[in-house]
Amino acid sequence: MTPPEPLDFAQPLDLAEARRWIAGVVGPDFSLELQKQRAWATTMRVTVGEETAWFKACQPVQAFEPRLTAELARRWPDRLPTVLAVDESRAWLLTADAGVAVGTLGNSPEIWLRALPRYAELQLGETSHAVDHLGHGVPDLRLERLPAALESLLASDVPLAPDDVRRLRRFAPRFGALCAELGAAGPAETAQHDDLHVNGLFVRGEDLRFLDWGDASIGHPFFSLVVTFRFLESHNGLAPPDPWFTRLRDAYLEPYGRDLTATFSLAWRVGLVAHACAWLRHRQAMPAAARPAFDAEYADLVRWVVARAIPEA
Repeated sequence: MTPPEPLDFAQPLDLAEARRWIAGVVGPDFSLELQKQRAWATTMRVTVGEETAWFKACQPVQAFEPRLTAELARRWPDRLPTVLAVDESRAWLLTADAGVAVGTLGNSPEIWLRALPRYAELQLGETSHAVDHLGHGVPDLRLERLPAALESLLASDVPLAPDDVRRLRRFAPRFGALCAELGAAGPAETAQHDDLHVNGLFVRGEDLRFLDWGDASIGHPFFSLVVTFRFLESHNGLAPPDPWFTRLRDAYLEPYGRDLTATFSLAWRVGLVAHACAWLRHRQAMPAAARPAFDAEYADLVRWVVARAIPEA
């Protein structure tokens, strides 16, 4: 196969060495096909006879992902892809095929109705491992850090709409108070995927598995549904008043065993802004030449966040 085109990566992929590493797991007879190359990771399809596996080489910005995936798969083998091999030092990951992305099936809300309680159970179980995840590089977006994260976004050179910047600046003091209020309300902070959308949930028969943890952080668990709901809105055309949003929220909250609807509403508002702040990490890691396209999408995201999190003054 032709080597991936260089993208000014901080850590270029040694394709020959990657092939040797993969061969040590699946044997010498396989083919590689480049699927995705981003400033944060390169993903390749590994074909071995009739079987498929996936190789992912992460850049430093998300070097935590292979270990995090392996740890989650070890404790939650029915909810993560099967990990065939992991090299933490090189941030390489090899996983078995997990089926098809839910987006190829239309992103059915019914599938999310099944998936979200299982995801919540995983989050509850990972609470006790949050400090360990932080110690191994999973980004820290706990509530106490979010006001500073918003200030970093506002101080960046991301070309946001002036009105969005104005509203975010005016909202910043209130945002800090909301973070403190949410911290007092709980639940405990844990691993949260932060990219749980049409390409993050895979289906094979009755199996549902959560993939691609490179955007993950340690933060409030309820933040995860910001992206899920955004894609139901954009991909499926569901308007926020649609009853599906309430059904999915309630299904997600069911494993917590108590009424947390008010806390969810608070977490939703805080999580919108937190998600916008989280994007800055990947932008800072990408080559300058790749930023204009990313910035256009970033500005759209912030506009969506501001419209929903900050009432018009």
